Amino acid sequence: MTDKPARIKIAIQKSGRLTEQSLDLLQRCGLKYSRGPDQLIAYGENMPVDVLLVRDDDIPGLVRDDVCDLGIAGMNIVEERRLHFLEQDPVEPFRIVRTLDYGHCRLAFAYPDGSAVASVADLRNRRIATSYPSIVRDYLKRHDIPATVVEFSGAVEIAPSLGRADAICDLVSTGATLAANKLREGETILESRAVILQTPVAVPPEKIEWINRLLQRVEGVMQVRESKYIMMHAPKSALAKIAALLPGTEAPTVLPLDGLDDRVAVHVVCRENVFWETLESLKSIGATSVLVVPVEKMLA
Repeated sequence: MTDKPARIKIAIQKSGRLTEQSLDLLQRCGLKYSRGPDQLIAYGENMPVDVLLVRDDDIPGLVRDDVCDLGIAGMNIVEERRLHFLEQDPVEPFRIVRTLDYGHCRLAFAYPDGSAVASVADLRNRRIATSYPSIVRDYLKRHDIPATVVEFSGAVEIAPSLGRADAICDLVSTGATLAANKLREGETILESRAVILQTPVAVPPEKIEWINRLLQRVEGVMQVRESKYIMMHAPKSALAKIAALLPGTEAPTVLPLDGLDDRVAVHVVCRENVFWETLESLKSIGATSVLVVPVEKMLA
């Protein structure tokens, strides 16, 4: 009998703003999985990869303890738990191996409308309500600001109106919730997005090969999100101008056109969005038959 291959375990948020995008990312990396409606583990069918759906603030601990090889979580959760773990043990609890292109938000101070507290400079000896006490304490310590951190597990926005705090520090996406609670957004102390964590424990060779392959595929998915493959006919003399109009591209492929000495076919991968204005600018410098098609997969 042959031993079953070692399976990689990836922890992701079981419900929330990162869940569907994280599952979609893994599917785009080629993972096919089976999962019942109430199951918290999705079993990979074509790769030795299983996905655990857990509370988001449990993900860093599962990776630190080597229960999971990888985890996908927001940087706000990751940094909060990292600082908490470092208070107990000075050894870094995990490695951040990839930053992803979704889950964008920011951790920012907010101040009540009409309050005397209106900026970081006014926080000295004040009370700050937050669900991220470790991050806020670290920020205050680094900026030499004496203040009291009041920990709230939720509904942080109502702390000032309850008389529990003079300001808050919370996640902000659009700012609508702050405005609804008569709060004004202040200084950002952390820009957050989804990241991939890896266990600090040495990974056996049979796992590391699949982990590296998976991370390479993640990189390919990220590159392809807005990448477009562009084909056109253009004057040879316009090649430099074409390159300037398509930022984020590698050197284009230039092919001769039968019977035309002064025009060529140009093929290029553009890693930035291509707008109608870009196509109109290409046409204005002599490009014709411009074709823009999406890129399905890419390996650098």
